[in-house]
Parts: sequence; structure tokens; C-alpha cells
Amino acid sequence: MTDSPQQTLDDATAVLRSALAGDGDAVVGAFDAVVDRSGLAGAYGVAWCLAATMVGERVPTGTCALDFPGIDEANYDTRWVARFVSAYANADADTGEALFGAAAADGLLPECLLTLAGSTVATLRSRAS
Repeated sequence: MTDSPQQTLDDATAVLRSALAGDGDAVVGAFDAVVDRSGLAGAYGVAWCLAATMVGERVPTGTCALDFPGIDEANYDTRWVARFVSAYANADADTGEALFGAAAADGLLPECLLTLAGSTVATLRSRAS
């Protein structure tokens, strides 16, 4: 079953509210609820929505390069978030789906999604200041 766009936005909002409150368990719980209802495809939709929130409305035209010094030495979840957001910025859903699937297969998807939620909140706070 595929969620409606409104359901995906509502789920992303729930994830962000939990992340803003600093409640990592609630972030994971919100993603778990999406997976229980809609499978990994639903969680992917929420993750893609969070990436869109990080990138913002002014997506640069052309190809975006990942500029993250030391990315290869970063933790798996940090590398994953940088690459997933880069895939979004480049409108490269195939790469986004591949990254999502790889994290799930590696058993690291919950950590990656938690880091994505935290990074999204950090981006929103940075924009607000």
C-alpha cells in the first residue's frame, strides 16, 4: 500500500516534531509506525521528504556535487545522510532508493533515519538563526 502525499507529509511532520524535542526513541517509533503501515516504501517517502526539507525550495539547477571533506572517514550514518541528501538535490531517485535499500540490507537503516532527522532539525535551526 502506498501512502498519500498528505500522509507522507504528516509522517514527516511527526518525525520532525520528535526530533525537535530531542526524542530519538519517538523518531524511531514514528518511522516504525510508517513501516508497519506502509512498509519500507512508506519510510523511504518520509526520508525523501526530510531530504527535501534539508535542501529547501531553492534547488540549484544542474548537478550538485557532494562537498563534504573527510566523508569517507565519517560514520556510516553520516556518509549515508550526505549521499542521500545529495541524491535528492540531484533528483536522482534511483540512487536514493539504492542507498535506502543498502542501509536496510546492512541493518543500519534506523541509525541512518535517526541521523537524517537530526540533520534536518539542525538545518532548520541554522536557517532560523
